[in-house]
Amino acid sequence: MLLRFDLLGPLSVSRDGHPVDLGSVKQRLLLALLLTRPGEAVPADELVNVLWGDQPPASAGANIRTYVRGLRQAIDCDGRIVTTAGGYLLRVEPDERDLDRFDAAAARGRTAATCGDPVRAEAELAQALALWRGPVLAGLPLPRALSRWVGQVAERRLLAEEDHAGTQLALGAAAQVIPRLRALLERHPLRQRAWAHLMTGLYHSGDAAGATAAFRQARQVLAEETGMDPGPELTRLYDDILHHRCPPPPAEPAPVAGTRPAQLPLTTPDFVGRREQLARLDAVVGHPAGGPTSVVVTVVCGMAGVGKTTLALHWAHRVADRFPDGQLYVNLRGYDEGEAVSPADALLGFLEALDVPLVRIPSSQHARTGLYRSLLADREMLIVLDNARDADQVRPLLPGAGRCAVVVTSRDQLSTLVAAEGARLLTLDVLTDTESTHLLRSRVDGSRLDAEPAAVAEMIEAAGRLPLALSIVAARVATRPTFPLEAVVAELRAPETRLAMLADGDVRRVFSWSYEALSPDAARLFRLLGLHPGPELSGSAAAALLGWPRVAVAPVLTELTRLHLLTEHRPDRYAFHDLLRSYAAELAQADEPADQRWAAHRRLYDHYLHSAEPAGRLVQPQWPPVTALPALPGNVRVPMVDQDAALAWFTAERHVLLRVVRQATATGFDAYAWRLAWALTTFLAPGGLWQDQSTAQQAALESAERLGDLEAQATANRLLGRAAYRLGEYDTAGERLQRAITLYEKLGDQDGLAQTLHNYTEHCFVLGRRDEALTHAHEALRLYRLVGNRAGEGRALNAIGYLHAVLGNHRQAIADCTEALAQQRLIDDRNGQAATLDSLGFAYHGLGEYESAVSCYEQSIELFRDSADRYHQAETLTRLGDTRAAMDDLDGAVAAWRLAATIFDDLGDPAAEGARRRLAEVRRSGTGTSPS
Repeated sequence: MLLRFDLLGPLSVSRDGHPVDLGSVKQRLLLALLLTRPGEAVPADELVNVLWGDQPPASAGANIRTYVRGLRQAIDCDGRIVTTAGGYLLRVEPDERDLDRFDAAAARGRTAATCGDPVRAEAELAQALALWRGPVLAGLPLPRALSRWVGQVAERRLLAEEDHAGTQLALGAAAQVIPRLRALLERHPLRQRAWAHLMTGLYHSGDAAGATAAFRQARQVLAEETGMDPGPELTRLYDDILHHRCPPPPAEPAPVAGTRPAQLPLTTPDFVGRREQLARLDAVVGHPAGGPTSVVVTVVCGMAGVGKTTLALHWAHRVADRFPDGQLYVNLRGYDEGEAVSPADALLGFLEALDVPLVRIPSSQHARTGLYRSLLADREMLIVLDNARDADQVRPLLPGAGRCAVVVTSRDQLSTLVAAEGARLLTLDVLTDTESTHLLRSRVDGSRLDAEPAAVAEMIEAAGRLPLALSIVAARVATRPTFPLEAVVAELRAPETRLAMLADGDVRRVFSWSYEALSPDAARLFRLLGLHPGPELSGSAAAALLGWPRVAVAPVLTELTRLHLLTEHRPDRYAFHDLLRSYAAELAQADEPADQRWAAHRRLYDHYLHSAEPAGRLVQPQWPPVTALPALPGNVRVPMVDQDAALAWFTAERHVLLRVVRQATATGFDAYAWRLAWALTTFLAPGGLWQDQSTAQQAALESAERLGDLEAQATANRLLGRAAYRLGEYDTAGERLQRAITLYEKLGDQDGLAQTLHNYTEHCFVLGRRDEALTHAHEALRLYRLVGNRAGEGRALNAIGYLHAVLGNHRQAIADCTEALAQQRLIDDRNGQAATLDSLGFAYHGLGEYESAVSCYEQSIELFRDSADRYHQAETLTRLGDTRAAMDDLDGAVAAWRLAATIFDDLGDPAAEGARRRLAEVRRSGTGTSPS
């Protein structure tokens, strides 16, 4: 068994190439800590401290044992996790951690550089750096102990990046080094070795003025941030540049194996035929060196299942070495209903592959296209745009210049692309008889085919020589090794099979063959899966569609995956090919009575609602629940044992739930739609996923209005209003919140009215109407006290305290917030405590009591992190940085602002710019005062 532990990015584990489900956040944190100390016994009390800090629950020891048991079930087939006296030890074999492979490759690179072999050194260091998929343990809420270790590993990466730049300079590749060094120094401006490499690269590229300007910039940054002058090596290099004493670059620059995108996915090893089409594609790269510089676009079109993608990828792999700058690939999912990849998202992936830092990628599609075309203007690359829906989806992804080749696959001829951009059209037809025989022979024992040539010929004819159809027939034959081929052909001749054959070569009749081979239960599940909105589903959702217990559906799912009608791409996560989904939906419409489709939809929505509502209560226990909808008898729900499990479930199901909410609204299941949108928002709101919240609540409002349900309308308006003001849509926010106030007043729902007034307080504050905000906050407090909502009372007191602090009444603010905090600690409202501690930090800062402010902010950040409330965690980090700056702790300020900017960037929130402005200002001023 081959285990891989990957820490250089999001934590992941694979077993024999298959990803392993690592469970809850705390279970993953436990594994992360064990992986930081492989082969070393980690005491249980240290694990408790990492997972819960100084406030562990009474059940901490039992929880640790539960998490260890979960990890053992996931990865511990050969006793990897050992129980020791008072703790646990993880055995890790050499090279199982990507960190160890990184260190080894980096060490080999440094040794090669020392031995005077820059070519090998560059290759080894590039291999080391290619192992990084993002920040170490990205996505995990890191306690202090792990944060220190992560910082040490990040330093090793920076050293490797500097070593790599040095080898590239030794190879004469200054032009490739300069942009990477600028990006590195943007993130880490105090690294003098990187400045030296940048100065050398600029000088070698003929920009002596730029090299001296870089030294002056380095000197300014060092003076402002450390009060020190550049070291002797940097100063000596500057003097050498001034007097032209720098050694010249190599006379003949050698090619550098830098980051070269190689995104082509794996292709089938048994490709057959298509010689004429391959020759036409070969002509795309047949021009001699120094030939035309225009971009060549080829559109491969044809019917579904004819092998467009297979041809494109087979050819792309065959000619990949003729494109020295690499290959880019994207599946545009043009025929995946509602989930086509937008040009903007495709460009984001391409720009990341081309080493553009995320913070430098523009937000608009137009600007991304401009940057993408600029980067490709002097490159020779192969770009494969797979499964495009139309020309509009393709155009922004076409390079503007350079010696690039683009291959587009589509069911559409994309005639406007041919007319306007001069694309070459390659229409793919079905296989010849000979090619069809070769395809069958590549999948089925040749002796069986040789024994029954007449049956083979009839099989090929029945399949219409369509590659996808032939592949399915071949799989059917291969999985019945004792059947004569004539028996398979006889099945295809049956009248009930021929009823599905609508036209020669139509993929629907091909799918019908596999469908007809299913057991009755599997066939019914296949039909019902066509009712699911996608993009994937769990085994529990499949059980809900059938109305069966979860355990009973497992063998049926296995049958579907075995026949390739469903793919289990992650444990208990199933996906359809888009054509199969369409086919299943057609079958459901034709073969399932309307009342059965209605009942299946209802069971599906019932499953998601009664899984999401308990999860929502765990994620936001202080939110008053909405009026419940009773579960159906035999409801299939996912048990939620704790908040970590709820967060993990929402993370896995987020995109599914958004589709389910919209589908429930579209299909008239309004009572489910608005309640499910409420439950989903308990996860979306603390994550700062405001656009998703807006989408869900717009569907909820449509359902609520159709129901005439005032509670539902009030809830949807309130949550839609909150999303709107977070998105900067202030007019919409005001209208929705005012409508919610009116509805709650009409209902006599004082709790809901208090909630809405609390939200309206935030809205007024954002618009600068602070006195009005304070009035609404006091009214919300009065109502919360009237109905006995202690969580709401604490939050309203906090809002009043924060407003007093903003208005300069800091002592009153501290009194209000201290009262709020005491209330919240009594009821264990941890997210509320986090918000109130943030307000206290702000008030103490206003009084100049910076140590108290820092203490409050750090407690707030810890609580926000534990509850996965990343948006408010970033807000508090920003304020912590302000206080650190006021204390002349520039290192602490910069660390806080950088982390805030990173989180906001991850959320796609423009507040990241505020953190970056602070970083820029503290560099410029160097005064140690708060730049806020």
